[in-house]
This record gives sequence, C-alpha cells and structure tokens, in this order.
Amino acid sequence: SCRLSSGQQTLTRVFTVASALVIALAASCLCYGGNKTFHGPAYTVKCYECNTLVRKALEGPGEGRVLVVDGGASMKCALVGDALAELGVKNGWKGVVVNGPIRDSEAMSKMSLGVKALATHPLKSNKNAADQGQTQVEVDMQGVKVVPGDWVYADWDGILVSKKELA
Repeated sequence: SCRLSSGQQTLTRVFTVASALVIALAASCLCYGGNKTFHGPAYTVKCYECNTLVRKALEGPGEGRVLVVDGGASMKCALVGDALAELGVKNGWKGVVVNGPIRDSEAMSKMSLGVKALATHPLKSNKNAADQGQTQVEVDMQGVKVVPGDWVYADWDGILVSKKELA
C-alpha cells in the first residue's frame, strides 16, 4: 500500500519482505558517503540546528549501527561534517542518515561510511543550543517513524526501515 506522509508531499510505500513489515522512505535523501550501501540497527538522535548530540553519539562505539538523525528537515545548517564522519568511521558506525543537510561532502565521499542526507549546506550547526535534543527516542524521517533498534537499509536508490533484520 502507498500513503502520503503527514504534512509533506512525500510518498512512502509499506510492504512485506520475508514476513517483515518494511517501509520505504521517500527518495529525497542523497548518497554522500564512500559506502553507498549500508545497513544496521538504528541509534536515533533528535535535534534541531545543533549537532552536539550527533557528535556525542559518533564518539561512542557504533557496533555496526546506523545513526538516524532527525534534524526536523531544517535547511539552515549542516548537522554532520567530515570531522564527525571520521569519528563514525573510527568508532565502527555503518552509516548516518540525516533528515537535514551535511557539509564536507567531497571528503565524506572518500570515507568508509554510508551517509545519506537531504542536501549539503556550508554552515556549521549552532552550538549554543547544546542542551536541546534527545537520543534513543522515536524520530520522524520524512513521515516515517523510526525507533531505536529498527533496522535501516540504505543504497543508491533509497532507504528501507524494518522492525526486524531482513534475511
């Protein structure tokens, strides 16, 4: 079945793969990392124009997870740059999916990390709002709800979200 996400003009598709309910995010995220295909369980961050919690997450052990960042689709500043992407590579993250922009895309394209985001933006995020945001909570990615532990699958063509690992 197909459905429009609330308040947006994006189309998501819900279907079943190997008895698992899978939701396909709208194809508005672009590939920026060196790894164009990646998957893993979601670790979530909800923040708005401040990437302090994104940095904190990427400084920790990735353990093969995908960092899913709900930046509210704000296009005013980047939430991930090359320094944070390097932390992701160093600490074992499989990828980062950002509902917002990233920066330093050329450098990221050479890293062993999957990165998908709405766009690029040259400005760094605001660090004055360092106490705002949440980790490991339900986030909204283009009208699709992602909770910690959901499985995220990304490639050139888009992003799938499943409640369980697909075989």
